Amino acid sequence: MREHTIIKVEPGSIAEELEIEAGDVLISVNDQEIKDVFDYQYACEAEYLEVLIRKANGEEWLLEVDKEEDEELGLSFDESLMDQCHSCRNKCIFCFIDQNPKGMRPTIYFKDDDTRLSFLQGNYVTLTNLKDADVERIIKYRMEPINISVQTMNPELRVKMLKNPHSGEVLKYLRNFYEAGIQMNGQIVLCKGVNDGDELRFTIEQLKQYAPVMQSVSVVPVGLSKYRDGLYPLEPFEKEDAEEVIDIIESYQQEIYEKHGVHFIHASDEWYINAGRDFPEEERYDGYLQIENGVGMMRSLITEVDDVLKVEEMQEVPKRKVTIATGKSAYAAIKEMAEKTAAHFPGIDVQVLWIRNDFFGPRITVAGLITGQDLIAQMKPVEIGEELLIPRCMLRFGTETFLDDETVSGVEEALHTKVGIVESDGRDFVDAILGRERKGQGTVNPYELEE
Repeated sequence: MREHTIIKVEPGSIAEELEIEAGDVLISVNDQEIKDVFDYQYACEAEYLEVLIRKANGEEWLLEVDKEEDEELGLSFDESLMDQCHSCRNKCIFCFIDQNPKGMRPTIYFKDDDTRLSFLQGNYVTLTNLKDADVERIIKYRMEPINISVQTMNPELRVKMLKNPHSGEVLKYLRNFYEAGIQMNGQIVLCKGVNDGDELRFTIEQLKQYAPVMQSVSVVPVGLSKYRDGLYPLEPFEKEDAEEVIDIIESYQQEIYEKHGVHFIHASDEWYINAGRDFPEEERYDGYLQIENGVGMMRSLITEVDDVLKVEEMQEVPKRKVTIATGKSAYAAIKEMAEKTAAHFPGIDVQVLWIRNDFFGPRITVAGLITGQDLIAQMKPVEIGEELLIPRCMLRFGTETFLDDETVSGVEEALHTKVGIVESDGRDFVDAILGRERKGQGTVNPYELEE
């Protein structure tokens, strides 16, 4: 039976009243094994509990608890999932983790494929770790939305792309989720000459039958670093390829919207940038369901900046020079927004520069994969001004650390200038340029495409 070490007891909680302590071990709830955090949360929803605890001295206490239905026990455990994260069983031909150089921190090379993280953190999963019992459990606990890396609805092609003999047959679980009303989002990583063209049309045709329970599907281009020796020979998409992808996607949007009230299938921002086309109007993004996947991020920011400037009185402000560093993909849009802001506030001098990705190679053009060392090397000769502004997506989630383990403070020291981290909304973008005090920062976070 799986057991779980308690690392913290909340002051004033039921657990503290019962004299449960950090270091005690949870054995079961209502005589049921607790496999992970979902079992625990589901079991603890009951108003009456029998909680079996092993104390540090080896004694086992069976504690009876009467509580409100939504009242928590107040326990924290040694692992947030109360279980090990499930690693990926696939060897996808497009996997970016396989394109990392050697010598980076070990966590860079870990491939998760855990449906629980899809629910908790929004990760995309291939479903290849699931069995029928796991699907039933997802439905029972209403673990939604579940974000699914589809890639293709052609079972044979999916086996080829994921290099897993079971990856085609697990597509049947989409039907299970649909019939149970479990909300889904899908993702298609498009590889040139593999799952594009007619294969993309076939995949969209198959997936649209699951709308609107499947709320959205994003189509993103494969990322290709310079570290691809021995990997599947993939080619980059050119301008005409991007135009074709957009045309295919947009040919379905109105039809699906008229039937289900959602546009459903969306091209990530990179396609519009590569094709040299304007981003779609805000209404076509259906509330930006996949904004963290690079779908509508630029349209959202452009709209928000315009809205901020509409309500802000045009006024002269104290002189201030700042530099914004971004990726090549979003450079033009960021530059235009920065110039609008500077024109609205005479006294502001803002320059926008894009950082060449020497670490991963020139085909990687998004800000989310810019390293600290590339930022430092290319900013050293630049007259930065009072502050260097960077998007939040350049940093690992919840930290001030870049992919190469360089830190914001390290960049500040190397460049002898302040570094400001810009959040993902238009208000923060404008306030950062002006040097205003912002949420979570002192005086004087992604405004760019994600990985």
